[in-house]
Amino acid sequence: MNFKQNVVNALVAALGADLSAADITAAIEVPKTSDLGDYAFPTFALAKLYHKAPKAIAEDLVAKIDATPFQDVRPVGGYVNFFLDKVSYAHSVLTTIAADPAHYGDQTLGAGNVPIDMSSPNIAKPMSMGHLRSTVIGNALANILKKVGYSPIKINHLGDWGTQFGKLIVAYRLWGSEADVRRDPIHYLVKYYVQFHEEAEKDPSLDDQARAVFKQLEDGDQEVHALWQWFRDESLKEFTRIYDMLGVSFDSFNGEAFYNDKMDAVVQELEDKHLLKESQGAEIVDLSAYDLNPALIKKSDGATLYMTRDLAAAFYRHQQYDFVQSLYVVGGEQREHFDQLKAVIKEMGYDWADDIHHIPFGLITSGGKKLSTRKGNIILLERVLNDAIALAKKQIAEKHPDLANADEVAHQVGVGAVVFHDLKNERLDSFDFNLEEVVRFEGETGPYVQYTNARANSILSKTAVQPAAEVALTDASAWDVLKLLGDYPNVVARAAKAYEPSIIAKYALRLAKAFNKYYVNTKVLVDDAELPARLAMVKATSSVLTAALALLGVAAPAEM
Repeated sequence: MNFKQNVVNALVAALGADLSAADITAAIEVPKTSDLGDYAFPTFALAKLYHKAPKAIAEDLVAKIDATPFQDVRPVGGYVNFFLDKVSYAHSVLTTIAADPAHYGDQTLGAGNVPIDMSSPNIAKPMSMGHLRSTVIGNALANILKKVGYSPIKINHLGDWGTQFGKLIVAYRLWGSEADVRRDPIHYLVKYYVQFHEEAEKDPSLDDQARAVFKQLEDGDQEVHALWQWFRDESLKEFTRIYDMLGVSFDSFNGEAFYNDKMDAVVQELEDKHLLKESQGAEIVDLSAYDLNPALIKKSDGATLYMTRDLAAAFYRHQQYDFVQSLYVVGGEQREHFDQLKAVIKEMGYDWADDIHHIPFGLITSGGKKLSTRKGNIILLERVLNDAIALAKKQIAEKHPDLANADEVAHQVGVGAVVFHDLKNERLDSFDFNLEEVVRFEGETGPYVQYTNARANSILSKTAVQPAAEVALTDASAWDVLKLLGDYPNVVARAAKAYEPSIIAKYALRLAKAFNKYYVNTKVLVDDAELPARLAMVKATSSVLTAALALLGVAAPAEM
């Protein structure tokens, strides 16, 4: 079903040894409109080789190409434009999807374990919109990588260790109330944390107290550890409720604290390999050979840092999972940290450092401002999801007041809208969040794609005629849909290779738009010879939209 390969083969035969198959494949383009063909090969790069104008080269190539597998091959300026055989293409695509819709697009780009470090909220802080990106990007990548042959392992590397717990425990002892924390844990723990930072600006000695308390925690002080465990348990209850709303699950909740007894071995190995150096009382690894700042392994007071724990985690995961790749879905501001992490492992003599990949992403802002727990500028994720569900329910009531399972669909649409809006943005782009724009049924939104799928299902429910792809669909709007359906496996592959879920989301939007254009221009349920083929395309569209949304972690309700 690889029709692009037919184009490559035809060009290889015509060009001989002048251009490799790989270079031809990389050069092939898809014209913006179907009237210009389905694939185009630019000849500009051959002008120097042949000492001819690109237009003349294109004309010469068309004369040499065996056009048998195609509907037409023609020169257009400096391009050779290929028009696919619509009959065989439509039949091949629709029968392939119909045979196994759930596995259409499956492929083997690789195999083996891929731990994905994702979400990773800090204990004793609420899940905010700031946690959404890592959670849904990581979840989508797990789905996409599984689709192409890998075995993803989703790890929620909880922020359950570090100096911030010293700050929180100092704040709780100074201003806290056990009764308040038991009544509403996250609310009060955040309140104490924010208060600590406000007071520390006036009294810097509080920071010294916090560092001392964290050191006690590291050393196993029972009272301090009991407070830490209480804060952790209460936080996980809150987090689990929100993950359930998002439909996201994990294979491991091993957070930073899990690696406390695994750091000494790493530090010892660094010492044994003479990689540790003293700098102003602290211990570092010099990374100047990598044009990086030194990696700080131990502070002057002996306390460990993020780097020490992340090194321990990397070694544990390599030993535990024997990974072929190890992904860290963490904000772009941590780029240097992961460059240092890989460089330290490389300095220790381990080539598997090259299999570690930081998957950075941009920020979600509100009114153009960065979200910050420390400054009290947070938007609670659970509140956003509930507001999105309520907004979806209101619109469903207006469009389909007698919908039987309105609450369930409102949840799928509201949560799906938030997830889709995040994932349609390229990872590295930052964006400002506006709920009213996110939960619209029109435009480039998740509900628009979901509604398109529901429309396709509605068409199928109105006839007893069985879909069948035996008759060709040749009108232009059907052809645009068919080409997109055939391109789905390539889209999945591109998303996997680039670690970019937005490729799937943007594809789903293009397919939804193409299908809606077809629906407007064509009376689908006319009882004629093409009806089974039209229904086959409608069913295939629903199958692929449902599958694409599932890769993103978004549900596809049959009715809306």
